Amino acid sequence: MKVDRFEDLVAWQKARELTRQIYLLSKKGHFLKDFGLREQIQRASVSIMSNLAEGFERGSRSEFHQFIVIAKASCAEVRSQLYVAMDVGYITKEEFEI
Repeated sequence: MKVDRFEDLVAWQKARELTRQIYLLSKKGHFLKDFGLREQIQRASVSIMSNLAEGFERGSRSEFHQFIVIAKASCAEVRSQLYVAMDVGYITKEEFEI
C-alpha cells in the first residue's frame, strides 16, 4: 500500500494520539505546576510527530529512516519522562500504561 501523505502513516497517527494524551495528562494536578517536566514531555511528544512528518516529506528513504530514528529516540525520552511523572505521583500506573 502506497502512502501519499504523512497523515496516512500509522506511526504518525499513533504519535498524534500519544501527544494528545500527554497534553491531557500534563494539564492536571501537580503535573500542571511542574513547568519543566510538563513542557519537556510535551515538546518530546510533538517531536515524534514532527520528525515522522518531516522525514516523510524529505522524499528519500535514507532521510526518512534518519528521521524515524530521531522519532524513536524521542519516544524513549517521553517514556523516561513518564516514569518520572509516575514516580513522583503526577500520574498513576494505569495512566502510565495507556
